[in-house]
Amino acid sequence: MSKVTETVEELVTPIVDELNLELVDIEYVKEGKDWFLRVFIDKETGVDIEECGIVSERLSEKLDAADPIPYNYFLEVSSPGAERPLKKEQDFVKAIGKNVFIKTYEPIDGEKTFEGVLTQFDGETVTVEVTIKTRKKSVEIPYDKVANARLAVVF
Repeated sequence: MSKVTETVEELVTPIVDELNLELVDIEYVKEGKDWFLRVFIDKETGVDIEECGIVSERLSEKLDAADPIPYNYFLEVSSPGAERPLKKEQDFVKAIGKNVFIKTYEPIDGEKTFEGVLTQFDGETVTVEVTIKTRKKSVEIPYDKVANARLAVVF
């Protein structure tokens, strides 16, 4: 995690806690010539534009006071959407029974990407039931080999 995202996490955590929201992720990225600070928030029933606005306003005030970013940037506060990233262990626990997409740092059974139903997570191993043609197969992925993971929308 970069120094900027660590500082933003320290500033935004009391705001989301007070509003009973969850901090899902923070991104500080350069796209073209512009810098973007993106804060993703959520709650069980989903967040609305008003909640995003409140967090944005309060965080903006704190960022102006602390001034941790030396460049001009755009602040965006939003919901992570339907394909929410799975970052923390609790995200994996909540995703049990749901469709997920996982990329690994190194191949497991010759593959580095897996899409299927997350069936189990014990803190060390993520178990995903994938469908290959018409057969279902359980794949055990060591948690420390997960490069990134997200919920997957299935049509």
